[in-house]
Amino acid sequence: MTRGTGRRGGSAAPRSVDVAQLAEVSQKTVSRVFNDEPYVSADVRRRVLDAAEQLGYRRNNAARALASGRTRSIGVVTLGTALYGPASLLMGVERAVRDTGYALRVVNTVEGDPGGVSGAVDALLEQGVDGIVISEPIDEAGDQGERSVAVPVLVLSAPPPFAAPTVLAAGGGVDLMARAATEHLLDLGHATVHHLAGPQRWYAARDRLEGWRAALTAHGRHEPPVVEGDWSAASGYAAGRALAADPGVTAVFSANDDMAIGLMRALTEAGRRVPQDVSVVGFDDIPVAAYVTPPLTTVRQLFDVVAQDGLRRLLHSIENPRADPLPPTDPTVDLVVRASTAPPPRTGPGRGRGAG
Repeated sequence: MTRGTGRRGGSAAPRSVDVAQLAEVSQKTVSRVFNDEPYVSADVRRRVLDAAEQLGYRRNNAARALASGRTRSIGVVTLGTALYGPASLLMGVERAVRDTGYALRVVNTVEGDPGGVSGAVDALLEQGVDGIVISEPIDEAGDQGERSVAVPVLVLSAPPPFAAPTVLAAGGGVDLMARAATEHLLDLGHATVHHLAGPQRWYAARDRLEGWRAALTAHGRHEPPVVEGDWSAASGYAAGRALAADPGVTAVFSANDDMAIGLMRALTEAGRRVPQDVSVVGFDDIPVAAYVTPPLTTVRQLFDVVAQDGLRRLLHSIENPRADPLPPTDPTVDLVVRASTAPPPRTGPGRGRGAG
């Protein structure tokens, strides 16, 4: 292939025909390469991309949108919060979209606004997005009613909020992860496991409560009263002060790591050693979890994997509207065992009540 130094005859922006001429292929082949169509050889694809880079060619996405009826943009509805889970999931979506050629349009909702999701979806539809990602972790009663939208929808870690031609779900299996965390403590020999739950308006808190309850039921163990926090370390500390006063508490599964860290602080101040007297398991595997004292046993959430799998399936439905949706990837249970869990104490009230 003959190499050039740029488009001849002036300084106007290079066009696809210039890329085709330099790469010694047809203009249709250039279009196929940039649309990621099949039946283009690796050598031809490389020549076209090399020519485009050499000429400084950029696809005209506006023209493509007019031709295809698509804006090549994806809308995201997400709760405006700095909490680790929602923020990490949004970052995972941003990373997954980065190399797809699609633009990302994000609209934040506010906790306590019953029309937040509906209003955010309307704003995105007005911008002509090709698909919508719902990363809304809170049940705002009566938000959607019977509405539907005309573009494919991906829902992350929550039930579908409304009808659409294609509704995809990703981020499921949280109840299985919570069950594994609880069973880890039961397998160590604890008679039962107490639960420090998240706020029950959150779907994730309900799923983790369900998994904890299922594990106790499956093993025939007593279900202690649930203590509810608000995801913060301060609420975990307050719960820990109450739990520390009960000598029968030997194991606690916390619905997130921040509450688990507050809980451990309260137990330590009350003279209840972790894990010698009380074992603690968290959820999320936040970066600091490995560096607290003792390092926290927790369930690691694979936010990037969830986002990549969901976006792959959403883009397939956008670009292949007549094809069947791609199936989801099975959820992964990743229990990270560190030093905050151990068998129950050899003596004391918590020993021997139904432990197998």
